[in-house]
Amino acid sequence: MEVIVKKKAGTVSGTDSVALRAASNRQVFGAVTASCMGWALDLFDLFILLFVAPVIGRLFFPSEHAMLSLAAVYASFAVTLLMRPLGSAIFGSYADRHGRKGAMVVAVTGVGLSTAAFGLLPTVGQVGLLAPALFILLRLVQGIFVGGVVASTHTIGTESVPPSWRGAVSGLVGGGGAGIGALLASITYLAMTALFPGDAFDTWGWRCMFFSGIVSSVLGLFIFNSLEESPLWKQLQAAKGHAAPLENPLRTLFSRQYRGILLVNILLTIGGGSAYYLTSGYLPTFLKVVVKAPAGEAAAILMLSSLGVIVASILAGHLSSLVGRKRAFLLIGALNVVLLPLLYHRMPEAADTTTVGMYAVALAMLGSTGFAPILIFLNERFPTSIRATGTGLSWNIGFAIGGMMPTFASLCASTPAELPKVLGMFLATVTIIYLAGAAIVPETAGRLGEK
Repeated sequence: MEVIVKKKAGTVSGTDSVALRAASNRQVFGAVTASCMGWALDLFDLFILLFVAPVIGRLFFPSEHAMLSLAAVYASFAVTLLMRPLGSAIFGSYADRHGRKGAMVVAVTGVGLSTAAFGLLPTVGQVGLLAPALFILLRLVQGIFVGGVVASTHTIGTESVPPSWRGAVSGLVGGGGAGIGALLASITYLAMTALFPGDAFDTWGWRCMFFSGIVSSVLGLFIFNSLEESPLWKQLQAAKGHAAPLENPLRTLFSRQYRGILLVNILLTIGGGSAYYLTSGYLPTFLKVVVKAPAGEAAAILMLSSLGVIVASILAGHLSSLVGRKRAFLLIGALNVVLLPLLYHRMPEAADTTTVGMYAVALAMLGSTGFAPILIFLNERFPTSIRATGTGLSWNIGFAIGGMMPTFASLCASTPAELPKVLGMFLATVTIIYLAGAAIVPETAGRLGEK
């Protein structure tokens, strides 16, 4: 029987305590850095599409109706998200059986290479309907690798730090990583619009945006080169005599014991993922087609928003360590159901760029707080033997559904002028779903090593 040691943030098992004592400060720092940067580099690759969405719409999904063209681009983004659960099933099962590091290296490299390949694609004007077909096919491949990144990066960091820091690391990896990825994409977009102004961006600028995916692959390999395995995973392997787990992680996850847990988790991640994609995910397009901000000003606003997301995510994650995961979810949901629709309503009425920027930063920060504690919450819902698979599938299924919301919002708005109202309604609805999930789930703080 495990000995349970009382801690400030909750309860920690004896196994958890022994494993963490064996982890050096260097190992902890390396694991957190790898988790955060691995997720950041993959979000950077995904955000590139959002920054060039209007251009991609014209070149790959041309339509006389601008909103239909834009909706098609967001649909291609959603296709990637729909493949992420499959990636989590493949890479998560590998990570639970053979370790987090190997899964992370292959997945991050795959995302970077598939992103760079978009820059080589021919357009509709060059090959006709084959162009969108190739574009969608490549998005499917990219989605599998992104799902694998989630399964590995969303476990090794939180498994390696002391209990009191797990909430903050959850925010740093999930929200901070997303903010860093968006920030890198903003900087890249700013550089490319300067190098390829006007019509030149429609010819070469967007291609160079995608080519930058090669950089993320190289950086990923450099960061992960000296990474050590999660101490909790190594402890599990030692307890089993260095043998691979006998149970199949996927079969265990969908057993009667964990099936209900998975479904409730998805309810919460749908709300958090939808809010993120309807705020940070939609902001680049909103600033262009509704606010009509110049490219330079829009890039600056998005960079500030990304910095705000990093700060807000870490604070929201740490809040869940102070007051508990469940209370943090309820508090964040209560604020967002009111403030997020209000900010979208007020932004187009702003009199100057500074005010627009303030609204945009606040919107992005609040949108990220909803999912900042979700990562550690999901980790605490599953034992080490199926944690990568369970966390990856819970996160990716919910975020796949959430990633479709921008497409639906674009289709529901007949003109750009209707977007503030439509986005406000969507955000209010998904936040209510988020609150429903928060009301159902149990408190999990401090339970990462109990099972």
